[in-house]
Amino acid sequence: MAKVLIIAEHLNGKLNSSTARCVTCARDLKPDSIDTLVLADAPDAIAAEAAKIDGVSRVLTAANPANAHALAAAYAPQIAAAAKSGYTHVFAPSTTFGKDIMPRVAALLGVAQVSDIMKVIDTHTFQRPIYAGNAIVTVAAPADQTLVATVRTASYAATANGASAAPVEALNLAVELPGDTRFVGLAQDKTDRPDLQGASRVVSGGRGVGSAENFAVIFKLADKLGAAVGASRAAVDAGYVPSDLQVGQTGKIIAPELYVAVGISGAIQHLTGIKDAGTIVAINKDGEAPIFEIADFGLVGDLFKIIPELEQALGG
Repeated sequence: MAKVLIIAEHLNGKLNSSTARCVTCARDLKPDSIDTLVLADAPDAIAAEAAKIDGVSRVLTAANPANAHALAAAYAPQIAAAAKSGYTHVFAPSTTFGKDIMPRVAALLGVAQVSDIMKVIDTHTFQRPIYAGNAIVTVAAPADQTLVATVRTASYAATANGASAAPVEALNLAVELPGDTRFVGLAQDKTDRPDLQGASRVVSGGRGVGSAENFAVIFKLADKLGAAVGASRAAVDAGYVPSDLQVGQTGKIIAPELYVAVGISGAIQHLTGIKDAGTIVAINKDGEAPIFEIADFGLVGDLFKIIPELEQALGG
């Protein structure tokens, strides 16, 4: 019988949609229960959001000043302690948050971690991508151990809110936390655009955009579409945009309904990050660019001529 504990990802008092995507994955296990754990200094508002997700049995909260920021050194011992309360599976999203925390949890529990679950075969057998997404491997985990895993959120839609809210219960985790790690600060761009990781529409620019100044055309098109902004690694390495906008194997793995790739050639590392996108539109002056092999719609030409024409067609 499966009993799943999902670690809630949140920031600035708001629940990340990655948590609801983990619930979708967990439901494929057909478990007896799915509980969500919220670690925060003031978890009530976040817990109330998590309680609305359909399929969640309970929301557990651990209020602690040490949980004000998502520090793996502080979170992991508490998660490991909570996991020992009869849970067979402990899930977190395969985002920066989950990739930072879950290896520590696995180490504290003395088990190996399963990373990037993209499909559930049964309670202890899963599919995950390898070789930059060029191959899918089936892995089986020991059934007599707690299974610690990260979920490839791009492979799962977020579970919708249910008709009623799950109960919220406070946990008292008497765990000694290490004092050798402290929060210094969070460098984060402030924007009114959608979050790249969970946006339904994304406009990305590549090396072909030419410069940081020219990237303004990407931002303008994104705003016209109500989209998030992304970039290829080449654009990030060239200094056009910050690294938190990078899409691909070494950046963010995303699955928007619409992905517009502007001036992006389509290196395999970038394609890995968008393989689960719905509709892909490519704009590139090189008609032989690899991006056109996977694009649903392709426009060959000068992006600085094509984009204004698109904006005009969109009503601007």
